[in-house]
Amino acid sequence: MTRVAAIDCGTNSIRLLVADADPETGELVDLDRRMTIVRLGQGVDRTGRLAQEALDRTFAACREYAAVIKEHGAERIRFVATSASRDAENRDDFVRGVLDILGVEPEVISGDQEAEFSFTGATKELTGRDDLAKPYLVVDIGGGSTEFVVGTDRVEAARSVDVGCVRMTERHLVRDGAVTDPPEPGQLDAIRADIETALDLAERTVPLKEARTLVGLAGSVTTIAAIALGLDTYDSQAIHHARIPYDQVNAIVERLTHATHAERAAIPVMHPGRADVIASGALVLLAIMDRVGAREVVVSEHDILDGIGWSIA
Repeated sequence: MTRVAAIDCGTNSIRLLVADADPETGELVDLDRRMTIVRLGQGVDRTGRLAQEALDRTFAACREYAAVIKEHGAERIRFVATSASRDAENRDDFVRGVLDILGVEPEVISGDQEAEFSFTGATKELTGRDDLAKPYLVVDIGGGSTEFVVGTDRVEAARSVDVGCVRMTERHLVRDGAVTDPPEPGQLDAIRADIETALDLAERTVPLKEARTLVGLAGSVTTIAAIALGLDTYDSQAIHHARIPYDQVNAIVERLTHATHAERAAIPVMHPGRADVIASGALVLLAIMDRVGAREVVVSEHDILDGIGWSIA
């Protein structure tokens, strides 16, 4: 057993996994898994810089995570930063802050590396299941980007494209500094057009339609699954490997895109930090299902975070 600490810092959230890795069984035994909405990518699409208040929120979460890592005595730490910090002009400020707090330098990984970690984390425990046909298409819908990976036992093709729930919300739904409530039809059409363009780009590299099983990752997908399952409180065990049919996803997208912020926030399983961006994330998932002809999405709670954990085990 090796005790590892993996941190995934994305555009919308920062997440920590402290786990014992058992290479013989292929299991990561969770000791602590947590998520904090920090919105690091606030305004990056518009300004090209990380906002100071976003950095402050992120560093506060890092200090909390440092205490958890110390408490559990993790032997190895890896901090991976994704879309927002890849794009920002002042990412050196971010790197210095993380290094001061956690003692490790954040790795601003490429989209291809991000895709490989996501695939490993999502599919490692699916090996041997005969009810899920290969190849898999793993889609990780983040705040700033979405990763597409096709593979069987390893990655065969991958592509990261710049559509995510935060980026689409800020680009199309924000007016006079506030998110339109509820979204207007023209705004939703603009999001759909951006997504279709991104899918065209992804399809140049990744044979999306060859996949036999669609595996969906990250907060937009898991939130949609929780709504579909009718959960009163978020239950990761119930969500993990849930199979949500297309018709249910479509109905939930209709509900979310026509709801006000207050109505979305009132959904029992809705994280407060996700209520204003979930409609955009849901539109990304539905467009992917339409493009690949998927009749269902298999939802995984294990994703890039688990892949990072395995990379240091």
